[in-house]
Amino acid sequence: MPIRQLSETMINQIAAGEVIERPASVVKELVENALDAGAARIEVVTGGGGLNLIRVTDDGSGMSEQEMPLAIGRHCTSKLADDIHDIRSLGFRGEALPSIGSVARLSIRSRGRDSDNGAEIAVEGGRVGPVRPAPANRGTTVEVRDLFFATPARLKFMKTERAESTATTDIVRRIAIAFPTVRFTLAGADRSTLDLPAASDTPEGRLERIAQVMGREFADNAIPIDAMREGVRLEGYVSIPSYTRANALQQYAYVNGRPIRDKLFAGAIRGAYADVLPRDRHAVTVLFLTLDPATVDVNVHPAKADVRFRDPGLVRGLIVGAIRQALADAGIRAATTGAAGMMAAFRPASEHRNGSAPYFPGGQASSRAMAGFDMHGSVHRPLDMRPSDRVGGFTESGQTSFTSTEATSADMRASQAMGDEALQSLTLGAARAQVHQNYVVAQTEDSLIIVDQHAAHERLVYEELKRALHARAVPSQMLLLPEIVDLPQDDAERLATHAETLARFGLRLERFGPGAVAVRETPSMLGEVDVQQLVRDLADEIADHDTTETLTGRLHHIAATMACHGSVRSGRRLKPEEMNALLRQMEATPGSGTCNHGRPTYIELKLADIERLFGRR
Repeated sequence: MPIRQLSETMINQIAAGEVIERPASVVKELVENALDAGAARIEVVTGGGGLNLIRVTDDGSGMSEQEMPLAIGRHCTSKLADDIHDIRSLGFRGEALPSIGSVARLSIRSRGRDSDNGAEIAVEGGRVGPVRPAPANRGTTVEVRDLFFATPARLKFMKTERAESTATTDIVRRIAIAFPTVRFTLAGADRSTLDLPAASDTPEGRLERIAQVMGREFADNAIPIDAMREGVRLEGYVSIPSYTRANALQQYAYVNGRPIRDKLFAGAIRGAYADVLPRDRHAVTVLFLTLDPATVDVNVHPAKADVRFRDPGLVRGLIVGAIRQALADAGIRAATTGAAGMMAAFRPASEHRNGSAPYFPGGQASSRAMAGFDMHGSVHRPLDMRPSDRVGGFTESGQTSFTSTEATSADMRASQAMGDEALQSLTLGAARAQVHQNYVVAQTEDSLIIVDQHAAHERLVYEELKRALHARAVPSQMLLLPEIVDLPQDDAERLATHAETLARFGLRLERFGPGAVAVRETPSMLGEVDVQQLVRDLADEIADHDTTETLTGRLHHIAATMACHGSVRSGRRLKPEEMNALLRQMEATPGSGTCNHGRPTYIELKLADIERLFGRR
């Protein structure tokens, strides 16, 4: 077949294959156009999951009658000057509208700010209609019907109506977080209405919008982020370590206001929380990165979902460092979900009295004393006595039976020794008892604290070991014979560049020809290690992130194991001063709200919640 020029319709349909993957892609492009037009209110209506109908209405600057034909032409845009590296808008290619018009029935109605009359233009399967006068409010309404009718094969790859509606909702939520001053409405016969009122352009307003999208629970368990390095600024909110999710869908990232899904952000967040989260849990984050547009390339993905940074190491280091510093500065905090779970677990005593076995608080002594009493026939029975009720009471024999039972592990001497009100004003308060030889109960001015002594001490020992690791060079062991590791030349050069850093962690290596390195010493803490695999893993990580965290992670894993075996064991009875010393150390140690495995070290129950349990509120 000879080479020939494709038709304009075919070119647009090819572009639509890259840009318009599903109805949510159409909504994304149209909402971004509305935001670029300066809209303060955006309304989105869908039908049939977006395949039958998508209508986006805004109150932005609108278009004149003369601009209508250009709006649906390829590579026609008002957002891009002559410099492709100076992109300050969400859209810039001028491909969205012609691509949509080539695979659907598209109509655009608009009126500019300085115009008294509106205009309308329609495109059906790539065929462009004339511009016609039409009544219109200021702004633009774009309506898309019968998506992919011109390319029916694409319909076979669509998911269910519910799945497509959910994807559209996620896109609108994701965009709305970055623009708190804009009101977003998402409605339709195929969904429940989503209304996000406008908030102020302040940190409080941004947090309010985040709470609208992600729920008030995240806002209550979030830590603010604000850091800057070499002209790159990072803002936003991250969850405390004890507030997590089962997947990473609640991690939102923005670059100059553009929502992205970038593996650099995901890897940096994972690295920042490496020591405080379980392997199968994920932090909840909303991060806004602001930098010079010339230092980031947003034109590397058809849907602009990925970006490329000029200095990815700087960005990754900023994210990891800022999150770790914020977690350290936040001190010790318990997630509100822990208290909610405790509230759900507690039930009034009356709810437990549903069994058929007789209930005698006084034990056997009480049961013998009551043997001659007919609780159903006696005139002295309680007025509300029913056959299913159990007998009991605070009789003298019943009360004395409490003292005859086997002693628990509670050490009530803590209550006498530590009654200082000054301790109660601290974050974890004053120790009051130890129960079941594993849990320390403490009291603050307005809450009750329950601490897992083993998990808490495990975190304290681990942090101490980490500080010792970084305070001095890690001891190394010399190999009897150097281990030669064959690598691609680029990997060998990268390892040689980081040789000094690796030596501080006990791994000493040097170049051995153009495509190999010779390993002479390994960290003593690792014991017998697979040198070949370790070096290759380091080479891969340096190539991806320009870091040596694989080695650091292995050393930290050894330290975590040592901390687990060297900490206070469950079942050990603590003295009052030991319990209070543990609480004070937790308050002074960053990250002590979770253990090395990511489990919470303590739970806080507010006095108000306790009062609600007893019906006082």
